[in-house]
Amino acid sequence: MINEALLAKDVQRFIYAHENDDVHKLILQTKSFKECDIKEVVTQITSRKKTKQKLPKWYTTKNIIYPNPISIEQSSSEATAQFKASVVNGDSLIDITGGFGVDSYYFSEKISHVTHVEINPSLSAIAKHNFSQLSNKENIHFIAQDGVEYLKNSSQIYDWVYADPSRRHATKGKVFKLEDYQPNIDAILKLLGSKTKAILLKTSPLVDIKLGISILKKVSKLYVVALKNEVKELLWVLEDSTPLPINEVPISCINLGTKQPVYTNTIANEQLTENNYGTLTGFLYEPNAAILKAGFFKSIATHYQLQKVAQHSHLYISAKKINFPGRHFKISSCIAFNKKNLKAIPFKKANISAKNFPLSVAEIRKKGNIKDGGKEYLFFTSDNTEKKIILVCAKL
Repeated sequence: MINEALLAKDVQRFIYAHENDDVHKLILQTKSFKECDIKEVVTQITSRKKTKQKLPKWYTTKNIIYPNPISIEQSSSEATAQFKASVVNGDSLIDITGGFGVDSYYFSEKISHVTHVEINPSLSAIAKHNFSQLSNKENIHFIAQDGVEYLKNSSQIYDWVYADPSRRHATKGKVFKLEDYQPNIDAILKLLGSKTKAILLKTSPLVDIKLGISILKKVSKLYVVALKNEVKELLWVLEDSTPLPINEVPISCINLGTKQPVYTNTIANEQLTENNYGTLTGFLYEPNAAILKAGFFKSIATHYQLQKVAQHSHLYISAKKINFPGRHFKISSCIAFNKKNLKAIPFKKANISAKNFPLSVAEIRKKGNIKDGGKEYLFFTSDNTEKKIILVCAKL
C-alpha cells in the first residue's frame, strides 16, 4: 500500500535537495518522475519538513515515507510519546488508533509486544515500513483494520490498551467533547475494560478535567502534559479498580523540554487550601501552563511555601529563590498603576503580561507607547486590596 518508487535514490535526493523550496512552484516547474507523480513527491517534502522539530528521529532517518501533512500534525511529538512510554509497563500493549506510529514506536522501546492497529491501510503500511527503518527490533505487529472491531474479535488480554481518538468528526469538523471523538471512548469503555486492566487515553487539553473524570469513571491518575509551556495533551489512566472520587484523582503536571519539577496534587487538596498574601518584594513566580490547566492556583503556593500576589492573579512571591515549576523573576520595583506612572516607564521595549487587570497587553502597549521585546518584564496586575500595580522584574 506504499509507493516504493518514492524510495528511489533520485526521488530521495530531490526530496532532500528541495526541502526549503516553494512547493507550489515545484509542482508547476518539475516533471513527474517515472513512477511518481510530482504532487506525491511534494507531499513527502511538505510532511518531512513538519517533522524537523516535532519528530527529529524520523526527519534524520533515511528512507522514511511520510503520509499527508494532517497525519503529521495529528501525531504525537517525540517528547510526548517518550513520556507516554514512561507511564506504561508490562509485556503487551495494543494501540487501537495507531496512526503514523510515533506512540507505538516508543511503546515498543518499553513493552515487549506492541500491536499497532490502524483503520487506514496506507497509513498502516507507512508506519510498518518506517518502523523497519527506525529500529532493528521486530516487536510491533501491524494490523490494517478498525481498532474497535479488531478488539471485539480478539480473545487476547493485554497489559495496556492505548487510544488516541480523532478530534476530527466526519460531519462536525474539529470537535472538543469526548462523545464526539472517533471512536467514542465512553461508548466502548466496557469493551476496552474486557481486554485489559489498564487503559491509557490521550485527549485534547481542552477537555474539562472534572467532566472527563466523571465521564470516564475509572480514572486512577491524570497527567497534564505540556511541552515548553504549551499544554499538548491530557493523559488519562483508567484501571480496573474501585473508582476514585473525582476530587481525589491524582493530577500530575509535567512541563517537558524544561528542568522544572513535576507537581502532583488533587482537586480536594486545592479546595481545602487557603493562601496568604505578602509584601511585593523578592522573587516572583508564574506557574507553567500545565499547573494552570490543572487549576492548582492555591495548593501550589502552599506546597512551595509561597505567598500570592492576589487571589485571582496567579502570581506568587518569596523572599528567597526556589526551584519552582514555572518562570522565575527578581522583582526590581512595584509601582502604582496610573497614567502618569505608565508614561514615566523608562523602557521603550518590554515584555508585558496582564493578569487580573482591566486592560489587555495591546491596550497597555498603546497607552504606554511600549514596544515588545527587551530585557525588562512588566507585570500589570492587582494586589490583594485590588489596587492596580505594575511589577517591574528581571527574568532569571
